[in-house]
Amino acid sequence: MKMNEHLALDGLKTKMDAAKPLTISERSRRGMYSDLSARGEPFLWGFGGALALGMMMVIGFLVLIVANGLTTFYPKPIMVVTLKDGSKVAGEPTRTELYKLPAGYPLEKSTGEGGKESDIPPGFARRTLYRTGNFDLYNEDFKWVSHDDVVSKEAPEDIYLFERLEWGPFIGFIRSMDLDGERIPFTDEASGRLAESLRQATDRLGRIKRLEREEIGAVNHEMDGERLALKRVALDKGENSEAYRQAMERFAEQTKRLQGQYDLLMDEARSVKAEDARYTLTLADVRGREKVLPLSQIVRYLAPNDLSLPQKLGVFFSRWGEFLTAEPREANTEGGVMPAIFGTFVMTVLMALAVAPFGIMAALYLREYAKQGRLVSIMRICVNNLAGVPSIVYGVFGLGFFAYICGGAIDRIFFPERLPNPTFGTGGVLWSALTLALLTVPVVIVATEEALAAVPQSMREGSLACGASKWQTIRYIVLPRAMPGIMTGLILAMARGAGEVAPLMLVGVVKLAPELPIDHVFPYIHLERSFMHLGFHIFDVGFQSRNSEAGKPMVFVTTFLLITLVGIMNATAIYVRNRLKKKFIAGHF
Repeated sequence: MKMNEHLALDGLKTKMDAAKPLTISERSRRGMYSDLSARGEPFLWGFGGALALGMMMVIGFLVLIVANGLTTFYPKPIMVVTLKDGSKVAGEPTRTELYKLPAGYPLEKSTGEGGKESDIPPGFARRTLYRTGNFDLYNEDFKWVSHDDVVSKEAPEDIYLFERLEWGPFIGFIRSMDLDGERIPFTDEASGRLAESLRQATDRLGRIKRLEREEIGAVNHEMDGERLALKRVALDKGENSEAYRQAMERFAEQTKRLQGQYDLLMDEARSVKAEDARYTLTLADVRGREKVLPLSQIVRYLAPNDLSLPQKLGVFFSRWGEFLTAEPREANTEGGVMPAIFGTFVMTVLMALAVAPFGIMAALYLREYAKQGRLVSIMRICVNNLAGVPSIVYGVFGLGFFAYICGGAIDRIFFPERLPNPTFGTGGVLWSALTLALLTVPVVIVATEEALAAVPQSMREGSLACGASKWQTIRYIVLPRAMPGIMTGLILAMARGAGEVAPLMLVGVVKLAPELPIDHVFPYIHLERSFMHLGFHIFDVGFQSRNSEAGKPMVFVTTFLLITLVGIMNATAIYVRNRLKKKFIAGHF
């Protein structure tokens, strides 16, 4: 009996010990913490770290673009630096860096101003890059100044920055004004008259542009139309026909009338230009070299060292307004990007209108109508592979098929009188949109198929059981509930298409096209014209301009604008998608 009691007590003790929670050391001894991968913690840490790294990279990129893009147009002070050799440099400080001194150079780290820069390692010195402007005088826009060569720095309040239509900015002083033969020394009292004269000069320049581009351009267009009409009659009826003789008489009569209008407009333009030449401004740089500048060539002038905060903000918003509404100038490194904004928007909208119906119809056929088998599987594999084809290949295909084959056929049928000069047989906004539609259609097909597959089969069966046809079921049941997913595919397609550059370089985009593809000439919308694009504008300014330093601010601000434009278009599509989700949320289960 006693032995049985002892056994029962030992068993009860064993059960109590098993029920008691184990300490960390006991668990470690038993091997419960020997394999952390079994619990998933390392993978969780890796996933979280990868997400954090990716978010940091995206946020860092956006902060870099936004910080540089938003501050590009804020007025910077102009410093006048006196060097040891007695020369002077005036400009906007751009950046400061360390550089290695040449062999044999004295290793003193004196700034030239009586101070020491103790943080500079031996054999190095610090220098600052100044934006000096005055390219027509110096043949350079920027100049490096070593701190070792600086004697003094000052920021005079009477030094001005002139933004010009040509040759970039001019930095210097105002000597005098020549207003219609009256030479006026520049004083504080004369500044108001200068502002009024500048406004009048801007109006004269606008009048000259309207005469040359619109009125004279309209006359030239009409004359060209008469010439083409005569050539069309010669092609259709022959040059020995009666119709051609009548057309020749009409051509001579219309040409005489139009030539008279052209001469009158040219005389008016020459008169306005002669008047404009009588209003000039005499400037001098910091070295005393003078420059006579017509007032109409000045876009904006300011004294950055004498501006208050509200005045600086006024200049900042004025520059942004010019950037968003004006044409580019000075090899695209200054001015505005309105043609590029318009071209990017129109091309993206046309691409979306082209890719949506074809992509959705292809996905509908593959998912709802086609018999699932090896052929359909091969087609899906081909669609997925098309998404990985380099974009430049699409550009070559678009140039060969759309521009040369389709456009060439259109020219031969509808515009034979214009040949050999192509109308549609060359790059244009229409062919660019269709090329990018081919580039992005795999994305739309895949996203649409996934959205269609997400619609429950029970909804299809219920609709068919109620007597609806196959198309009625797709139209009223399947498509509305798959529309949020379809919109997701369109959003991805628009985002990719808006940022593509390589295919556009072959099928329509150009460095400079100040005229928009919309004007007052029939058919008013000219989809055959070349256009500007923000993505190509960034490439051109950053890598094709004569001075990369001069183009760097425009690269950042244009990148910021492109990201903003894509974000606005995507936000609009996301808003529509969310509205559709709310409408059909009750049908999801």
